Amino acid sequence: MIELTASVLLVLGAALTLLAAVGFLRFPDVLTRMHAATKPATAGLLLILTGTALVHSGAVQVAKLALVALLQFITAPVGAHLIGRAVFWSRSPLAERTHLDDGSRSRSGRT
Repeated sequence: MIELTASVLLVLGAALTLLAAVGFLRFPDVLTRMHAATKPATAGLLLILTGTALVHSGAVQVAKLALVALLQFITAPVGAHLIGRAVFWSRSPLAERTHLDDGSRSRSGRT
């Protein structure tokens, strides 16, 4: 039963990571691509790590997998935030459907 659960988690994680890659390729601008690169990919990695931890029940292996998950959850939001700030302040062109809601500033005539 554990192998079946681990297999389902691995397949779901791989599918979610694949969908993140497709979204990264298809989204029109940096901000939407950044969303596809961080949120679903991180969730897919968490599913893959959980499925792997179920199969490898040793404490050292599970600790290593938990460390990978922790580092992913720390670095992905920080990296996305820095990319978002750089895109905003460099005034990179955004897709027409992308709307900014920053309150006090407008960018290129868009609010």
